[in-house]
Amino acid sequence: MDSALSPLPLQVDLETSAVLKKLSSAHRFLAELKGIAETIPNDVILINTLALQEAKDSSEIENIITTHDELYKEELFSAAIKNPASKEVSRYVQAIKKGFVLIKEQNQLTTEDILEIHKELEEDSEGFRRRPGTALKNQTTGMIVYTPPQEYDKITELMSNLEKYIIDDSLSNVDPLIKMAIIHHRFESIHPFYDGNGRVGRIINILYLITKGLQKLPILYLSRYIIRNKMRYYSLLQEVRKNNSWEEWILFMLDGVEQTSKQTIWIIKRIKELMTFCRQRLQVEHRKIYSHELLTNLFSHPYTKIELIQNDLKVSRITAMKYLNELSESGIVEKHKVGKYNYYINSPLYDLFINIPDEPEL
Repeated sequence: MDSALSPLPLQVDLETSAVLKKLSSAHRFLAELKGIAETIPNDVILINTLALQEAKDSSEIENIITTHDELYKEELFSAAIKNPASKEVSRYVQAIKKGFVLIKEQNQLTTEDILEIHKELEEDSEGFRRRPGTALKNQTTGMIVYTPPQEYDKITELMSNLEKYIIDDSLSNVDPLIKMAIIHHRFESIHPFYDGNGRVGRIINILYLITKGLQKLPILYLSRYIIRNKMRYYSLLQEVRKNNSWEEWILFMLDGVEQTSKQTIWIIKRIKELMTFCRQRLQVEHRKIYSHELLTNLFSHPYTKIELIQNDLKVSRITAMKYLNELSESGIVEKHKVGKYNYYINSPLYDLFINIPDEPEL
């Protein structure tokens, strides 16, 4: 077995002074994020909006590029819109939600769960790689930089060992954030699937933190941080494989947790401000149609449509259309058309997600 993929737990001192110092600040902002997320009245607002943002960013790492506009239209009109990239990103959202449902049932993340998440993402049930020949290449030069395990039996053996490491804390008493960094590296190094390994690996990050009680909802996503530091991310992955440079890798991931926590705190604060302002306008200008369910709908989907209002508010199509047209006339939403379909944009919420600062002030 490659020394980089010796069985977990690692026989390495992982809790260095630099790592312990970084752990303190990463945990501080992670805890703050968990607290502020619980002040949003409906979980679906954060799960939907942040999962869409993560799906876009995570897919961009794999060169699957779509715009916010294309993605939000795909969410509304999946049958009518033919955009392969948007559809692939949409499947990522469903994979996140599927994983969240699975871990809530048992509060642990298993190999079977990972297979189910991958199946949702890739729309196939082929499972782990069975054919040799997979190699990771430099996208610029085409040179092979890493060859993951090739044999199916070795892949299943390594994944079984990883599952035990994820579930059984008696194997290692290191901090969960350190374990998350190790789990992510190990999964990407096993590279168990023909495709989708990066995206599944990034979903595993947040699901693991939820099973450890460090977050309640799947809202901490590292993909934006990885995009900003893409070359360093891949370089550090390889440095661990070649030189066992665990400290640098763990520090990188902890910095990602801290920066992403700060960014997500900023997003949630802005969502709360926008919701408060919108609620006040609805209560004053649209008192007859105002409801908590209407406000939730407008902030669960940056783009909405008549059918979503029907379902969420339990009203007739005519009533839903009346509500949205009334809100459009007063400027709370913007009315647009794609083909024969109308849709309505919560412009302040849309603008929020296309203008997220890299280093927000809290």
